[in-house]
Amino acid sequence: MDVESPEHTREFAEVDINNGAASASEDEEEEVPAPGSVTLGNESSDRDLFVSALSPSSIGDVHPLQEVLTDDGDYFINIVVSDPQKIGDGMGSYLAYKVTTKTNIPKFKRTEFSSMRRFSDFLGIHDLLVGKYMRLGRIIPPAPSKNIIGSTKVKISPQQSEPGTPMNQEWVEIRRAALERFVHRTAQHPVLRVDLDFMNFLESDQELPRSVNTSALSGAGVIRLFNKVGETVNKITYKMDENDPWFDDKITEVESLDANLQKLHNAMKSLVTSRRELSLLTGLVAKSAAMLSTCEEHTGLSRALSNLADVEEKIELLRSEQANSDFFILAEFIKDYLGLFGAIKCIFHERVKAFQNWQYAQMQLSKRRENRGRFELANRADKLDQAQQEVDEWQGKVQRCQQQFDDISAEIKREMERFELTRVKDFKVNIIKYIEDQMAHQQQIVSYWEAFAPFAREIV
Repeated sequence: MDVESPEHTREFAEVDINNGAASASEDEEEEVPAPGSVTLGNESSDRDLFVSALSPSSIGDVHPLQEVLTDDGDYFINIVVSDPQKIGDGMGSYLAYKVTTKTNIPKFKRTEFSSMRRFSDFLGIHDLLVGKYMRLGRIIPPAPSKNIIGSTKVKISPQQSEPGTPMNQEWVEIRRAALERFVHRTAQHPVLRVDLDFMNFLESDQELPRSVNTSALSGAGVIRLFNKVGETVNKITYKMDENDPWFDDKITEVESLDANLQKLHNAMKSLVTSRRELSLLTGLVAKSAAMLSTCEEHTGLSRALSNLADVEEKIELLRSEQANSDFFILAEFIKDYLGLFGAIKCIFHERVKAFQNWQYAQMQLSKRRENRGRFELANRADKLDQAQQEVDEWQGKVQRCQQQFDDISAEIKREMERFELTRVKDFKVNIIKYIEDQMAHQQQIVSYWEAFAPFAREIV
């Protein structure tokens, strides 16, 4: 099934939004901790260990259409995030965005609808999807990062003359575009797009319940920080004995791609900065040439200098547009994929945790069998029934944990196959778009210089 992405078919001369967008790299990523952390504690915590791993509620709603809605079908969903508006005044204000959806997927009640969503709503739906699907091995597109400085500036900025007036600040447009890419990537997934919570997020015209756990300064935010530290320690200290060479090769490949993509992203950010500086310097050349033309007594030379100033001024705008092209077409695209590789690492770690659960269950089963053997040797018939019940209970847990490990391993392989197909297609589309945009800019620069050449030749 093809998921249509809103194409912004602008001429290259209209890329002049969001100058200074490189500052978005300073945003702080707020990662969602992986659910179901493993704690190798004492036997009193045995049952708690398996609550998240084996509870039916942790599996999430598996939609009956998930096997039908594949990327090879005739269904489509097109989502546009637009019209950022400041609601309220002061530190209690917030930005709301209009989310417009067009689709022919049967499970939606309408084919075209829209809703107003605030930034915390996007983080909230991401948290819900992570809680339901990540432990199953599904890749959840990361939500955009927070920008406390940018949001604070909007909160303390003067209220617009008319309520609901769209915001024009650069970082607001960067966030809007990031939110649109997030919901688009989520809608690309054949299972996530028919998740009931995601459908309600898109379709409901009512305000969603306030998501209070997304604030970095909330109690839940502090808990997430500690969980994140625990997850990091677990990743460092625990080494899984891998018995599937596919995962060894894939983990190495992901690590290599992620490291080199990070280098490319850093280089693109430097390129954006350099182009902006070049644009400013070109503007200084234009101003200097214009001032020189006013005091030049030679008519032909004065005219040529004046036209040179005009050309440099036009090229200044083109340089700025090129910087925006570097940022929006390629740098932000690469940043999104860095986030996706982070999500892939999370599902690999979920598989490690499933393996830990399985190994822990086997260890507890061995202890219960040893206890049963001691009671048999001691002829403790009063203890044998309870010991046998514990053995049977842990045998069931071992089987369920092994099944969960096998299921998440198979799901990760399917997810990675789908991800690779999508990744290659996305890179092809964006690289071609970037090349065409750069070529258009260069051709425009050539046309400016060709138009200026006759004035230079007329100098006598």
